[in-house]
Amino acid sequence: MSPLRSIFRTVLPGAVLGGLFPGLIAPPASAQTADSAGPPAIVLRAARLFDATTGRMRTDGVIVVQGERIVGVGRDAVAPAGSQVIDLGDATLLPGFIDVHTHLTSEYDPQYYRGVYDNLMRTQAEQALYAARWARRTLEAGFTTVRNLGGTYHVDIGLRNAINKYVTEGPRILTAAYSLGSTGGHCDQTPWPPERVEPAGLLQGVCNGPEACRQAVREQMKYGADVIKICASGGVLSEADPVDVPQLTPEELRAIVSEAHTWKRKVAAHSHGDVAARLAIEAGVDSIEHGSFLTEDTLRLMKSRGVYLVPTRCAVEWVGKQADTYPPQIAEKARAAHAAHEAMFKAALRIGVPIALGTDAGVFPHGQNGREFGLMVDLGMSPHAALLAGTRDAARLLGIEAEAGTLESGKLADVVAVRGDVLANIRSTEQPVLVMWHGRIAVHRPN
Repeated sequence: MSPLRSIFRTVLPGAVLGGLFPGLIAPPASAQTADSAGPPAIVLRAARLFDATTGRMRTDGVIVVQGERIVGVGRDAVAPAGSQVIDLGDATLLPGFIDVHTHLTSEYDPQYYRGVYDNLMRTQAEQALYAARWARRTLEAGFTTVRNLGGTYHVDIGLRNAINKYVTEGPRILTAAYSLGSTGGHCDQTPWPPERVEPAGLLQGVCNGPEACRQAVREQMKYGADVIKICASGGVLSEADPVDVPQLTPEELRAIVSEAHTWKRKVAAHSHGDVAARLAIEAGVDSIEHGSFLTEDTLRLMKSRGVYLVPTRCAVEWVGKQADTYPPQIAEKARAAHAAHEAMFKAALRIGVPIALGTDAGVFPHGQNGREFGLMVDLGMSPHAALLAGTRDAARLLGIEAEAGTLESGKLADVVAVRGDVLANIRSTEQPVLVMWHGRIAVHRPN
């Protein structure tokens, strides 16, 4: 071995060396081609296939997967010799589900203050292990992509990176790092006595004034944020702020949105309140999360500007039913949001606001994300529209429609199968019998 090669092998890993000095540590040609054939193709068969490009059900339920990509769909798909065939029988094949509003680094605790204590006392490493468990539950529920809208200590960034490198199993994650908001607002931390717990600052997303808010956006992007999450209004599960008041000024909102969009990041705006949502829409945000108190005028404005509603019906229903487990100041807000949300959602359907499925998982236990489909249908959404909201339309909101959201050749092999005809029983989405992520089978529950 040459001295140069010896030195580099000592101080740099092979993967890095290979990138810096092609050929320096390359294996012999025979070793390079030994596994070139790769694993056999996988053929998925079922009685039905939901076509998310059209919203229609098809009877040619065949998908051919090679590696991590789809290479054939429907009756014209050709299965290579030696393919592994998985026949699911009376089932429906669908694109992997997409949840555009999750919190994978936290979870509901029925004893509110115990949950506060646990979150305060856990180390970052411990919290990361919990997050990995919750990510796995989410994938097992059929959700192959999620947008994570707010976490702490960059645990979400680490989780995303570990999943991308197959260190742990979970859905593809687009994440926001810290959520952005004003001092004392919903995105600020619990108002601990400042002498005991250091107040959050720009790195943690707390900003006041346009330039500080612009810098806070840059802080999140610096450490790996794929999307920017803001708290335009107060929230339900924070103790110190009203649920519906604006918490960012028009100037602050414009600074955040313009900076994020310049860097090609989308902006999701938490807003229960109508005035706050309207200000955020006028500033150019890409989605409104929750939207409990939105008026029809604001919903029409959303439709005209192509701003998505992410209703998080799972979370709103959950906090309404669990209101008695929260402190009184939170319980009151939970009941008010729950009471208003149903009428808002029905108005959004009637007006034609674009809707993407998001659950706010973490407010309720992870792994129950699939309930969102049925809850939207209960309020008047058609089953095929609900499925599109959790596949094609969610992918469009996230800007990943070239890779996910529909079952088409060339796209990532993110596939879910559910029993029977999903359009006849939308709640079959709650218990998938097969989940494939990037061509890897994460769940297979034979009948």
